[in-house]
Amino acid sequence: MKRRNTPDPRLTTPRRAGAPLPFARHPRWAAVADADWNDWRWQMRNALRRPEQFEALFALSGDERQALASLGDGLPVSVTPFYASLMDPDDPDCPLRRTIIPRTAEHTIGPDELKDPCGEDADTVAPGLVHRYPDRVLFLAVGTCAVYCRYCTRSRMVGGAEGYSFQRAKWQMAVDYIARHPEIRDVLISGGDPLLLEDNHLDDLLGMLRAVPHVEIIRIGTKIPAVLPQRITPRLTQILRKYHPFMMSLHFLHPSELVPEVVAACERLADAGIPLGSQTVLLKGVNDDATVLKELMHRLLMARVRPYYLYQCDPIQGSAHFRTPVQTGIRMIESLRGHTSGYAVPTFVIDTPGGGGKVPVSPHYVIGQMGEQWVLRNWANKVYEYTDPALGQPNGDG
Repeated sequence: MKRRNTPDPRLTTPRRAGAPLPFARHPRWAAVADADWNDWRWQMRNALRRPEQFEALFALSGDERQALASLGDGLPVSVTPFYASLMDPDDPDCPLRRTIIPRTAEHTIGPDELKDPCGEDADTVAPGLVHRYPDRVLFLAVGTCAVYCRYCTRSRMVGGAEGYSFQRAKWQMAVDYIARHPEIRDVLISGGDPLLLEDNHLDDLLGMLRAVPHVEIIRIGTKIPAVLPQRITPRLTQILRKYHPFMMSLHFLHPSELVPEVVAACERLADAGIPLGSQTVLLKGVNDDATVLKELMHRLLMARVRPYYLYQCDPIQGSAHFRTPVQTGIRMIESLRGHTSGYAVPTFVIDTPGGGGKVPVSPHYVIGQMGEQWVLRNWANKVYEYTDPALGQPNGDG
């Protein structure tokens, strides 16, 4: 399998301060006016959705061609021209291409794979509202994405007819539930991708939530900066900054996503005072390589995005070709811890099937413990001892 570890020149070429950003594009769109290319609505209207559009842009493998022809009523296929331009048109093993263009392996469903692997439906308490953890809720406000990742944990529910249309009546039922439950202090808005909402609708939704007195934190989970950076407009950031404390979790997979226009979108959000964290799904043949993962984490930090979670791929139906052994994720964390700055090390988690929530999984650094004595190993496999303070020891206050 070809590993694309050579940096994309767009990631490293310096640009003059204040110079216009070199929005990447495939030659197919060379004649498109910059005003259109840089318009997120144009990108959505011209997204690739039909097999013949992919055929015209990519040298499809036989397997890709067959999978595109047999999508049926499952997860749709869609990719913005911007993100399609980041994919290798000739290499079916291009990491980004593997995650967007379907493979026939999607039709092979293993006995441990589920339509709703995280058990969200069982914890749904109002339209689009999942209440699992005591003090926070997941608000699935929209059902459309700018691209459809083939490993999507919500493939059962995204891409439907409702799309990203205005749904205030359903939102109100969810907000009413939140208002009746004072223990809820944190709301994560996801979907679909909530940044596909029009500015006024997103403003309305955030205002509804901020009007609930006990809601302390509002968050948005999104892949938009990576796949549609044109959406991160000055107007959007003006809206978002009104609702602090407000945070965003950004979905990134591979260093080749972090071209200058994507970095600029992240910087725009950071300049609005929004803390940014990354969520990366560990995927076979995409980022299950220590060199690739370290480069991704370093580039995220340079874009002012703090690596937050590294996810074990959820066991959705047809996901076996993406999922790595859990030990691979542990090894990836071990390849980072001590070998780079702590800020660059995400937490590796498994979102447990059946609704158990996220469980952190980490390498074993504790060799043993007896009484007050702990035996530990460090990142370089050297062994050290640490002694707990003795119980009942005077604390010096008296």
